[in-house]
Amino acid sequence: MTPTWFIIPALIVYTLIVLWPNLQGFFYSFTDWDGFGLTWSFVGFENFLGVLQDPNTMRAILNTFLMTIVVTVGQNVVGLLLALGLNTRVKTRYVLRLVFFLPVVLTPIVAGFLWKYLLSPTGSVNTILESLGLGWMQQDWLGNPDIAIYSICVAIIWQGAGYSMVIFLAGLQNVPEDVLEAAEIDGAGSFRRTWSIVLPLINGAIVINVLLSLIATLKQFDTVFAMTKGGPAGATETMATIVYKTAFTYLEYPTALAQGVVLTIIVGVIAYTQFRVTRRKEEIA
Repeated sequence: MTPTWFIIPALIVYTLIVLWPNLQGFFYSFTDWDGFGLTWSFVGFENFLGVLQDPNTMRAILNTFLMTIVVTVGQNVVGLLLALGLNTRVKTRYVLRLVFFLPVVLTPIVAGFLWKYLLSPTGSVNTILESLGLGWMQQDWLGNPDIAIYSICVAIIWQGAGYSMVIFLAGLQNVPEDVLEAAEIDGAGSFRRTWSIVLPLINGAIVINVLLSLIATLKQFDTVFAMTKGGPAGATETMATIVYKTAFTYLEYPTALAQGVVLTIIVGVIAYTQFRVTRRKEEIA
């Protein structure tokens, strides 16, 4: 019973801070609770129907999926390339690992404000483009509805790539050198060795990275809110930002709770599906 006694305090804290508020939120999403009083009436799925019929919510869901795809692919590709490059005998590899990991230390809200400054019309990005004679490439990166969401994706990838790099490095350092040497002797080039030997051997690191980046982006709030607050004209609105606005700007708490439940279900289903698919691939392999 000794381990159980050590677990109980943590379970109590987790229940009071996480489980109980979430269960309350789930319950009130089926009511017309005003967010302040103790009176409420049961309305069934009315709030959820309103969420599904709201064009702003549906646009936020599509934006969330788009951002998740772009960030998950981009962050893992960049992180893998960095890991492959720094898993060599380059003399400065330890310093470079630190440099590429530093953005991870920043909080998302700080990274968001940093990139908001860099991508402003008079910011560093446009200034550098003009100094290089590429003035035609200057953009209102966060004010153009067509490219604003991709600008945010770049900021998120920049901050998260170092985290993915560390996990990939841990997997790469467990790849047997003799296997790679044997493949090189047999005439396999760098790309062939990476594709046919390295990637299958670090499949566990790939699964973890994809799962973490996928879940983190699906519930992305801080960076988006710091850079655009969901604008311009809702072009970068995500499920997390619209839940915040519905609750604290429009004071429609039951609708916000229903949106939160929808977001939770989406994250849970996608994460579970991705885990099961990759797990099945591992079993087949």
